[in-house]
Amino acid sequence: MTVTVRLLAEAPAGAAEAWNRFVHATEAASFFHLSPWAGVIERSFGHPTHYAFAEEDGAITGVLPLARMKTMLFGDLLASTPFCVYGGPVAVTEEAKAALVSHAEALQKRLGAPVLEFRRIEGADEGFLDRPPLYYTFRKTIVITGDDVKDQERNIPRKQRAEVRKGFKKGLSSVSNSDIATLHRVYAESVRNLGSPVFPRRYFQALADAFPGAHDVTTVLHEGAPVASVLNFHFREQVLPYYGGGTHAARGLSANEVMYWEVMRRAGNERGATLFDFGRSKAGTGAFAFKKNFGFEPEQLHYCYRLGPGAAIPDNNPNNPKYRAMIALWKRMPVWLANILGPPLVRGLG
Repeated sequence: MTVTVRLLAEAPAGAAEAWNRFVHATEAASFFHLSPWAGVIERSFGHPTHYAFAEEDGAITGVLPLARMKTMLFGDLLASTPFCVYGGPVAVTEEAKAALVSHAEALQKRLGAPVLEFRRIEGADEGFLDRPPLYYTFRKTIVITGDDVKDQERNIPRKQRAEVRKGFKKGLSSVSNSDIATLHRVYAESVRNLGSPVFPRRYFQALADAFPGAHDVTTVLHEGAPVASVLNFHFREQVLPYYGGGTHAARGLSANEVMYWEVMRRAGNERGATLFDFGRSKAGTGAFAFKKNFGFEPEQLHYCYRLGPGAAIPDNNPNNPKYRAMIALWKRMPVWLANILGPPLVRGLG
C-alpha cells in the first residue's frame, strides 16, 4: 500500500479522534502522543506544532507529534515532543515509520531547524545520534487489592512505608480534585526553592482543560493548609504524576511520601491502575534519588538527534556549570517575582 503523510491541522474533521483512537490502541504509544498536546503547547507557549500522521488505505498507521521550540536564550529545536517525557514516531508498519521519519527530516530542513530530537524509551532511532546518559524514567507495576493496606504497602520499600505512617501520625490528610490554583501555588514555591523557573498557571489550566476526565490533583494538607500537591494524568491502566512539589514544611512532615502513596492508592482503587509512571528525572538530582528510594529502578531514556551543519546536542541542563550562578540567584528570589520572570524563560526549557 502507498503511505501518505498528512498534517493533523490540515486533515478533515474527525482526524484528531482517529489519531487518539490509534494512540490508545497501539502499545508503543504513550500519553504524550495524544493530539491535545498540540493545542496545549501552542496556547501555553506560542510554539508552532507540526503533528503528522501516516495513512495507508484510509487508515492511520502511524503518528508523529512535532513542535518547534525556538528562543533566544535556549536555541532552536524541532522535537517530538517539547514538555513531554516520551515522543518520536509510533507506527504499526515499517513503511509508515520510515515515511514519518523522512517527513520530520524534510521539515527540519525546510524550517532551518538545526536540531531534530526524538524522545525515545527503547533506544535511539537508526541513524540518529544518541545523547550521553542524562534523562531516566521510572516505571513500576503496582498491585492494589481493594482496601488491603498491607497488600498496597508492598508497592513501596519499608523505609518509605515508615515515612508514610509518620506523615499520617503528624496529622496529614489528602484530597483529590481539580484545584489547579492550589497546585500551582505549591508547585511555584517548590521549583523556586530548587532554583528553577516556574511554568505559568495557564499551562496547568490548559492541561486540565485538554484532558478532562483523564487528570486529577492530589493535595496533602497539614492543619488544613496545603503542603504538597501534584497533577496526575491517567492513560489506559497507567497513572502519571507529572508536576508536583512541596512547601518548605513538606520534608519535615513526610508530605511527599504521603502524596505519592495517596496517588498510588487512589489510582489503583478508584481507576484500576496497574502501572505507576513516575516520569523523567536527570541523573544526579534530588528527584532521581527520591524516585529510586521509593522503589523504582531508573530506565535510561534515549533522546536522539539529527543535527544540522555545525549544530550540537542541546545542553540546557541545570548541572551545566554556566547555569550555577543563575540557579543560586533564583533560589533567593521572592516567589511573586519568580512567578513573573519564570514563564518567559521556561518556554525554552521543554
